[in-house]
Amino acid sequence: MDTKRIFVAGHQGLVGRALVRQLQSGNDELILKERDELDLTDQHAVSDFFASEGIDQVYLAAAKVGGILANSQYPADFIYQNLQIACNVIHASHLAGVPQLLFLGSSCIYPRDATQPITEEALLTGKLESTNAPYAIAKIAGIKLCESYHIQYGRDYRSVMPTNLYGPFDNFHPQHSHVIPGLIQRFEQAKRQRAPQVTIWGSGRPQREFLYVDDMGDACIHLMQLAEADFWASADANISHINIGSGEEISIAALAELLAEVTAYQGEITFDTTKPDGTPRKRLDNSRLFATGWRPETNLKKGLEQTYQWYLAQNDKKDYPNSE
Repeated sequence: MDTKRIFVAGHQGLVGRALVRQLQSGNDELILKERDELDLTDQHAVSDFFASEGIDQVYLAAAKVGGILANSQYPADFIYQNLQIACNVIHASHLAGVPQLLFLGSSCIYPRDATQPITEEALLTGKLESTNAPYAIAKIAGIKLCESYHIQYGRDYRSVMPTNLYGPFDNFHPQHSHVIPGLIQRFEQAKRQRAPQVTIWGSGRPQREFLYVDDMGDACIHLMQLAEADFWASADANISHINIGSGEEISIAALAELLAEVTAYQGEITFDTTKPDGTPRKRLDNSRLFATGWRPETNLKKGLEQTYQWYLAQNDKKDYPNSE
């Protein structure tokens, strides 16, 4: 088998690290660039990189990401940087003749009130959730870029839409994190400070689907390794992306109870209903993915326990609490 040169864009992010962990077990050569070595928002730098590196395969996991608060505070940053990354990397890959590319989107691309579970065909059928619309629009553009280069040039540039992800190397910032790392950080801090209660944004009623990040990495590699005809047969010329999820969902309130159990927090959990809930429900239809023979291996409780143990190990290396 020929050795491929694989560029993992965003290799220090949550998904990028999971991809690298799994790809390192093979015989391919991984090309990894630090942000100060290659700024993916710099069109000329990205073009020069692809023109000189002879890349065979790209996993485009790089993105500016954050939770509801970060998206609300920095909408211009989210739309501009994510558009730049997608346009630069996909176009430069095309110009350099890169045979394969996988673009990683986000389930927030779907309409706020999409029929559940959400099929790939729901894309662009309704209004987006306002709290992350700029980010979602950038991700939709990335899908359409891959789709368009496939239609016009025959490029095998694929897109996947993951559900909510979590796991080692997630962002545990107390204000800019997603729900699972944010709650782990808050429950652990409350436990150590013997705080009597933890207050969570919203009503706790929204339903969410979560996938452990190593399962996400495995699904990406699985889909990339499908024969070109098999991948596109499971997609459609104008609905080219494939959902990646666990197929299970849980309310935010139930998730909080489970995380309190995992972290051994004994205090009260309350909900601040003056704060936004976000999308009421967001479960993906994973029929296309599951039809290819892939299934996740990590159930939610096991994944949360592994994530929590990783978080504790990181905090053991520095003064607590971790606010980075």
